Amino acid sequence: MFDRRYFRYFDWLSFGITLTLVGLGLLFVFSATYRPDQPLSLFFKKQLLGALAGFAIYFLLCALDVRRLSRFALGGYFFTLVLLVYSIVSGWIAKGATRWVSLYFFRFQPSELIKLFLPAFIASYFTELETPKFYAYPPIPFSDFLIPLSVLACSCLLIAKQPDLGTALLALFTGLILLWFVGIPRSFFVVLGLMCIIGTPILWKCLKPYQQTRFLVLMGYGEARKERYQIEQSKIAIGSGGFAGKGYLKGTQNKLDFLPEDHTDCIFSVVCEEWGFLGAMLVLMLYTILFARITFIIMNVPNFFEQIVGLGLMVHILLSVIINIGMVTGLLPIVGIPLPLFSYGLSNLWVTLASLGWLNNIAIRRFYY
Repeated sequence: MFDRRYFRYFDWLSFGITLTLVGLGLLFVFSATYRPDQPLSLFFKKQLLGALAGFAIYFLLCALDVRRLSRFALGGYFFTLVLLVYSIVSGWIAKGATRWVSLYFFRFQPSELIKLFLPAFIASYFTELETPKFYAYPPIPFSDFLIPLSVLACSCLLIAKQPDLGTALLALFTGLILLWFVGIPRSFFVVLGLMCIIGTPILWKCLKPYQQTRFLVLMGYGEARKERYQIEQSKIAIGSGGFAGKGYLKGTQNKLDFLPEDHTDCIFSVVCEEWGFLGAMLVLMLYTILFARITFIIMNVPNFFEQIVGLGLMVHILLSVIINIGMVTGLLPIVGIPLPLFSYGLSNLWVTLASLGWLNNIAIRRFYY
């Protein structure tokens, strides 16, 4: 149902920050793809239209009933697993990966939908078990976690098979954080950590050569003009911005095509080069306020189901911000995770705006109980 309470309880703060971040993202997609002979690039036009469509999705998810939305998302999760299998078998191939499903007029990544639907799957599963708020007393038996762990592992393996190791790890960490919140025994993480340490040689052999190279580059290996080229150029762009930056549309690393993936993975480097330390702090401050606001909303939701969903929707965006900024500054390996609301890419933009719209829905509905 739609009534005046939606406007009264609508979380204008989180929406305002979201709108600001998307606006800044469009500015820097424009800057990263600007050429004097073609000021409005195809990338910018698609991102602009994608942002308009994304906000339509945002408001749609704000207005839908949360329970119905969650039931739809539960079915959508398993349908996405089917799409992942399809993308591996006969998906659209680009840069050696089969991550996309073509719908003729546009292409999208099914793996992005996993980030949107995974929290609803975990929330629905444990709500059926009538799990009490926060941790259960007595604790939930580990056997009750086997099904969600199996489904999560299957999802991550399908995404990694595309190959898309970054998104697979993002989905894995999101799922594990949600299971920790529900109350999975802490001993599970101890055993999992030991297994990863012991099985490191096997896991290393499972990585593709270019994935191994990315981890070696993080450790300082590789030549500056070959394996280390992207991270070295990203650091140069960040450092050359100084305190106030070189000025909008005046980034030399960007304009002279030294910086690879400037409108996607490395867009934060463009921000730092053109707006300097001040611009970087502005972007980080906006993200910090957004996540602080969402955390406050989740903590004040009286419904355990919506707490799990809200936490999962926030975590995948938070982890994406941390990973993206970490990899362009050389603190993490480059794994192809875009900066939410900033980087070019319609699939990621739509899923991020859908997640934030769903979160605003939860913020509205928390006053209805």
